[in-house]
Amino acid sequence: MTDALILGQTLAFSVSPFDVAVEEAARHETHGAVAVRGGRIAAVGPAQDLRRDHPDLPVTDMGEALILPGFVDAHMHYPQTGIVASWGKRLIDWLNGYTFPEEMRLADPAYAAEVAARTLDLALAHGTTTLTSFCTIHPHSVDALFEAAAARGMAVVAGKTCMDRNAPEGLRDTALSAYDDSKALIDRWHGTGRARYAITPRFSPTSTPEQLKALGALWAERPDCLMQTHLSEQIEEIAWVRELFPGARDYLDTYEAAGLLGARGLYGHAIHLEPREIDRLAEVGAAVVHCPTSNTFIGSGLFDTAGLVPRMPVGLATDTGGGSNFSMLRTMGAAYEVGQLRGAALHPAQLLWLATEGSARALHMGGEIGTLTPGAMADLVALDLASTPAIAQRAVRAEDIWEALFPTIMMGDDRAVARVWVGGAAVARPA
Repeated sequence: MTDALILGQTLAFSVSPFDVAVEEAARHETHGAVAVRGGRIAAVGPAQDLRRDHPDLPVTDMGEALILPGFVDAHMHYPQTGIVASWGKRLIDWLNGYTFPEEMRLADPAYAAEVAARTLDLALAHGTTTLTSFCTIHPHSVDALFEAAAARGMAVVAGKTCMDRNAPEGLRDTALSAYDDSKALIDRWHGTGRARYAITPRFSPTSTPEQLKALGALWAERPDCLMQTHLSEQIEEIAWVRELFPGARDYLDTYEAAGLLGARGLYGHAIHLEPREIDRLAEVGAAVVHCPTSNTFIGSGLFDTAGLVPRMPVGLATDTGGGSNFSMLRTMGAAYEVGQLRGAALHPAQLLWLATEGSARALHMGGEIGTLTPGAMADLVALDLASTPAIAQRAVRAEDIWEALFPTIMMGDDRAVARVWVGGAAVARPA
């Protein structure tokens, strides 16, 4: 069923809570409703008004649950699902010790399909209805994710990860095969249903200048695609980039020189940025993606949300499996903790906005996902704001919606996800 009148509390943003006071940015309805027709949001407002205006719609009453747009994970690695929460590695050791051996297993198409399905089901169970993923060098790993997403009706951004050096032989391609494979995948998937393609060099250390330039040329030919990569995640990584690209002004310049800097670029982590890099990212309108659980789990550093949000689009992401949790609730909680360590605590409204509309805008999908506005896809999540005894005893003392929501952000998990809808269709709970 893709037509329904869903009753519950509703919380919708009219503008970014980073731009105006929270009271001006968001509208909360204690007795609200979302009308869904043809898989899209038809209206949002007081329940009594929508009952009157849409008397033909079947009613789903979620009680006091809070109805929100489904969460949008702007950067993750589905091939790393099996190694999430592995112990004790820094970035380069993580790649060599965990990531590359696991990614080599996806040379088996059946295993790639199994992991893709598991990842999307875990995401949905945690209220995430759209994710942006790196795949492996194997083209069938991209097919597996897009096929699994299509079967679930999900909007997914993904691309073949390209590497032609500093990786095991079984995970290296070439400049030419990276271009050819990526082009064929774009032709097959980009814009098919809800699939969106991202040209995907893993990061500069694993691509020669020739491969980066080949992918830059492909992006110039297909500028409607996104481009995703990593930038300035760890200090040791930046030093390595300096050794590999001695003529570059900085890390970002290794991408810019290859034609891989643009408004539809997604630059994951972006923790240790130079002033020139911030200026250039802002100038072209590129997006950076905050991955707080990953950044703390592997000791990368503290992202400057308060400093970067006024300059450029910022998404929020789990970065599974370097990130230690599939939950965007936990990711919001970690973003709050990182903000505290940087001396700039984020309001619950700002955290929620980053996990929904902020990430959607970073993906150039604003108005389509991540928002409770008419015309958007009815990708929705209903949160139980009293899902555990610890959360319930705190929420009952709340004097407004933000005090009621914040304990779920900090302590919630998949138990808080009362129901999920994708394109208006309710998602079955896992057995």
